Amino acid sequence: MVEINTQAESDYQLIEVKGDVDASSSIELDNALKSAAENYTKILINLSRLEYISSAGLGVFISYLEELKTNDIKLVIYGLQEKVREVFDILGLQHLMNITTNKEEAQELLNGK
Repeated sequence: MVEINTQAESDYQLIEVKGDVDASSSIELDNALKSAAENYTKILINLSRLEYISSAGLGVFISYLEELKTNDIKLVIYGLQEKVREVFDILGLQHLMNITTNKEEAQELLNGK
């Protein structure tokens, strides 16, 4: 079960993900990312309360990489718990995506500081 909250903050969209993202709930993550990419050029994703992510959930992030790059949309993920970070690291996603430890670092990266 996943809970996704979105809110506009200054010049970016914040997406907060809580719980588990699996095959059945990854569509909710996909919808949140799709909506954010259609309306914002900067997206911040808080994964500090993400407990589990399946390959389907990871696939959502991967599927947007090219579209975000093409449309010059900045995406920064922050707050990964250790077990979730390990999954991202095993797949090498830290080389394809901007991932930081906390919101402050993520905001700095989002704003090019």
